[in-house]
Amino acid sequence: MYLDEYQQHDAMGLAELIRRRQVSRGEVLEAALAAIEQSNPVLHAVVRTRIDQARQESQHQPEGAYFAGVPTLSKDLLMGIKGEPLTFGSAALSQWYPTEDALLIERSRRAGLVIVGQTATPELGLMGITEPKAFPHPVNPWRAGYSPGGSSGGAAAAVAGGMVPLALAGDGGGSIRIPASYCGLFGFKPSRGRVPLAPAHGEIWQGAVIEHAITRSVRDSAALLEQVNGMAPSGPYPVLHETGYVALLSSPCPPLRIAFSLGEPLSRGLGTQLNPEVTAAVEKTANLLAAMGHEVEWCDPPVDGDALADSYLTLYLGHLAADLRWISQQTGVPLKRLSIEPATRAIGRLGAKLSAWEYETAKRYWHTAAEQMSRFHQRYDALVMPVAADTAPKLGELYPTVARERLMALLAIPGVPKLALEAGMLKRLAVDALSRTPFTQLANLTGQPAMSLPLHVASSGLPVGVQVVGRLGEDKRLMQLAAAMEQHENWQKPLPRQAFPPQAG
Repeated sequence: MYLDEYQQHDAMGLAELIRRRQVSRGEVLEAALAAIEQSNPVLHAVVRTRIDQARQESQHQPEGAYFAGVPTLSKDLLMGIKGEPLTFGSAALSQWYPTEDALLIERSRRAGLVIVGQTATPELGLMGITEPKAFPHPVNPWRAGYSPGGSSGGAAAAVAGGMVPLALAGDGGGSIRIPASYCGLFGFKPSRGRVPLAPAHGEIWQGAVIEHAITRSVRDSAALLEQVNGMAPSGPYPVLHETGYVALLSSPCPPLRIAFSLGEPLSRGLGTQLNPEVTAAVEKTANLLAAMGHEVEWCDPPVDGDALADSYLTLYLGHLAADLRWISQQTGVPLKRLSIEPATRAIGRLGAKLSAWEYETAKRYWHTAAEQMSRFHQRYDALVMPVAADTAPKLGELYPTVARERLMALLAIPGVPKLALEAGMLKRLAVDALSRTPFTQLANLTGQPAMSLPLHVASSGLPVGVQVVGRLGEDKRLMQLAAAMEQHENWQKPLPRQAFPPQAG
């Protein structure tokens, strides 16, 4: 199978070729490996490959498996493979190996996917960019020198660059939708509890984190979710396995009442400045949906953006403090000696100074926001708003400067972290972390399904995703809407995209 032929197809297209015996599983796998070998020295999307294991697993695919041996990549974060490295993007975990497969990995394999390697992520998945100090930084395939976003930045770069048709990814505050937006891909965040995190985890970030994938097509995303969804026996949420995701895509989407917003309540307190191209993308989507027969109306989400950001970051800090202690326990390295980035260490110190009541108060706001959105969705079937305030940033543009890292180092002084919190450090962190991407955390806190649709390309040549948020639990309806829009816009046409030659470096 020639590389250009391989890159013409999404995962279901490749699976159909394999089932018809027009091409073998081995040929498809070798095409994927050739794509990685050719593009990864430039795109840096893949941090490690498992070529021998993938070849062996490809030969022993279950008969009749849905994806029939299609190659994929998993993320170097949370969802581990037994006995193989999982570093969470950090030098501190460079020698750490999970003792069993994640259930998502197990179900993906059972569905016929062959995992050929792991993709890059920021350290511990903490940033909306993917620039870990321990690994090369992934490059956006649309333009050299630009970021694919994060934390699933490696996954997005690999899919947009034609290495694999879909890549497993995770989303705790926009980490599927942000890189999908920056790389012109489809990124779907399922409802809370839809995809199990077992056996290593029951819930992560109090349920804000959900695993799924970044894909070229809606049907690939729907097919994968149909194969892997449903609670684990130890799962914290009674979410039973659902079918019908793929079948529903071929049914006409009924007329919906859809709200549109530029997300001003979420960005007001962060000083966010919308690129006019983002405004144009949202307006274009409103016009498109109206032309498709849906009822559209401009209406902001009824939430307090400042409270949402404070709530999100309070739990973010608290969980990081706990995660660093877990790393210390797993590796036997004292907390003070962990090989972690200065920003990670500083944020962890702030988190360690949070009181139990501060943490619990922050968590209670999640229900307030969920109740407000539940009432909002009594009138509206979906909410359309930006994914990010701008197109992809340049590499290095959003990473803490050396001066900021030195300032953060002061948090090592006893008593300073508590004083920093009391002096408004949390607000400063909110502006630094969320001002460019304040629109995605809402769905993580409320648990709603949400997606990024590749509906616009800016005059700069960089893509702009548009976010659609649905009612809690109505993942299939959201997929059905996405499929109708995909058919109307034919957004797979420009992919895979590598707008600069490999020798450009």
